Amino acid sequence: MVNSKKDGREAKARMARMAANQQMHREQLARRKRDNIIAAAAMAVAIAVAVVLALTVFTGPKNDAAATDTPAASPSASPTSSTPAGTNSPTVPKAATAAGKTFTGTLTLNGQPMGVQVDGTKAPQAAAVFKSLADSGFFKGKTCHRLTDSANFALLQCGSLKGDGNGDPNYQWGPVENSPANGIYPAGSIAVARGSSTYSNGTQFFITYKDTTLPQTDGGYTLMGKVTSGLDVITKIAAGGITPGAGGATDGAPKTKVTIDSFTLK
Repeated sequence: MVNSKKDGREAKARMARMAANQQMHREQLARRKRDNIIAAAAMAVAIAVAVVLALTVFTGPKNDAAATDTPAASPSASPTSSTPAGTNSPTVPKAATAAGKTFTGTLTLNGQPMGVQVDGTKAPQAAAVFKSLADSGFFKGKTCHRLTDSANFALLQCGSLKGDGNGDPNYQWGPVENSPANGIYPAGSIAVARGSSTYSNGTQFFITYKDTTLPQTDGGYTLMGKVTSGLDVITKIAAGGITPGAGGATDGAPKTKVTIDSFTLK
């Protein structure tokens, strides 16, 4: 009788231990499941943050004198336009107003003048646009927001409407004119920045201060003129350094703020 009671107590104790172990096992499984869910959620958040950061860094405005889809190797400058593809905005002057003419003048940056020439024979539409913008005083007070400095990619880009590198969707024009077949824009070239299409030229231009090679796969960039004197104005700005941008240490804003005092063409 005594042994029977003892055996019963031991059996109950074993059952209680088994039940406790089973409960502990269930709790461990639940904890593992919960931890896995939390880890998966954390990973999803990390991936989402990484994607947002990547888009922020690599999707920049498209209206700089040296920037297409690859910021470190091309010039672009225009957001989506309301103007039908392949046509000019209504306020863009006709190419005929400059065709066959050569305009000379002065571009003054930070009080330092440069002699410039714009060729209406090789680039009549660009010449008409920039003669009109210069005559209206559009460029006075505008800035040069982009500077690049590498062996074959060295330019200063200017003329953005708000100084941020974005173009004006209400002022776009084309086509690309006088684009070098070999993609080389010699030092002192004055060319037009654009966006992704050949009718996305705007008010931005760039000046190369070293021989510069640019992609010609989408038509290249309009070479409208040249600096005839004072190119050292830009080389001195370049010597002041670059604030690194999306294109890295050799492509960003000039450390020396550059303002256009005047741009005249006659």
